[in-house]
Amino acid sequence: MTCIDYISRLPEAGELPFPRTLVLLGATGSIGTSALAVIEAHPDKFRVLGLAGARNVERLARQAARHRPPFLAVLDEERAAALKSLLPAGYAPEILTGPAGYATIAALPAAQVVLSAMVGAAGLESTLAAVQAGKVVALANKESLVLAGDLIRAAARASGAVILPVDSEHNALFQAMAGHGSHALRRLILTASGGPFRDKDRAFLDAVTPAQALKHPNWSMGAKISIDSATLMNKGLEVIEACHLYGLPVEMVDVLVHPQSIVHSLAEFEDGSQLAHLGPPDMRIAIAYCLAHPHRLALDNATLSLASLGSLTFATPDVEKFPCLQLAMDAAAVMTASGSPTEHGHAAGNGACVVLNAANEVAVAAFLDGRCRFLDIARLVEAAVASWRRTGPFGPLDLQAILTLDADARALAARCLDLLPACLPTGMPE
Repeated sequence: MTCIDYISRLPEAGELPFPRTLVLLGATGSIGTSALAVIEAHPDKFRVLGLAGARNVERLARQAARHRPPFLAVLDEERAAALKSLLPAGYAPEILTGPAGYATIAALPAAQVVLSAMVGAAGLESTLAAVQAGKVVALANKESLVLAGDLIRAAARASGAVILPVDSEHNALFQAMAGHGSHALRRLILTASGGPFRDKDRAFLDAVTPAQALKHPNWSMGAKISIDSATLMNKGLEVIEACHLYGLPVEMVDVLVHPQSIVHSLAEFEDGSQLAHLGPPDMRIAIAYCLAHPHRLALDNATLSLASLGSLTFATPDVEKFPCLQLAMDAAAVMTASGSPTEHGHAAGNGACVVLNAANEVAVAAFLDGRCRFLDIARLVEAAVASWRRTGPFGPLDLQAILTLDADARALAARCLDLLPACLPTGMPE
């Protein structure tokens, strides 16, 4: 058995009394808006100190006008000016911009809990800033761990920060393992809905349009994560995230397709028993659990009725049809080749994960823009990772090295994209 080595300490009883002061990174996205719904349902529990968005200044202005935080952050000066013009008279918060602004708002001295919900690699620097500042970080930006799990683990240990997983799967595992000894685990089982195309063949997938791929059967999510769910890359990134969160080799993390999205993940223990977390597919459950941890908050979601569901089904994922999952698992295997992610020296393999994520972000953006086909996403990622395996770099990566490799991998993926034949799928029979 491998010992569980959670990425951070856990909050002590009574450490965070209510009301708690919050900063929300990625406030205008699906996670951010769901978090604000939780906050608004429990106004006695939380105070909003800061809200950060990127491009949707209209939504951020509405959120800010409702909660009146003293700090806001957006992508650039142009959007800052637009945001300022939309705010109500008499309300003049400090508006920060760019990566430095996001890092500043994440580390505000008065912030107790920071929700990290920015999309993609763009969330890394602000997440790391919050961890370095010793905050309780409700982590929804899985890419922070995919790119820099080592750095975040070390920073959490140095600062005393707490990391609580918001992803429904990792939140389920966090709850399932609570109270069990660190040596009792046999494996983790991440469940996956299988996305909108789990029953389709490759001929169908070859002509899939962005509109079709964005229609997730169970969850309401942003565009990027919806495409990642359709390719199963999202599940692959979650495997890497699990390795970093729990200090485990990839061999101890499995994936199981569960179309109903009711069982959010399972932990299997050395006696053969499995503990599962069940609930409706509503991200507010995991968000509220992290914002209020260790307390639970009442939510107005529907009561789960297993009798009404009738049956729950499970299957092994088809990595031949959805190769992105296997590509991510392979990158995780490179990362953990020297043992668990907590062991010195494995950082030499973390470059595979950085390149995988960067190339995927480029490929997903290209697919959404109609510049490549659905199946080309995996092809672009595979080409980029193969190139990295030939050239490196292979040494341990600090933050600047990660950011440099991320930029280089994006440029490489863009060059690979230019070699693809032009393709603009416009539709297909349902």
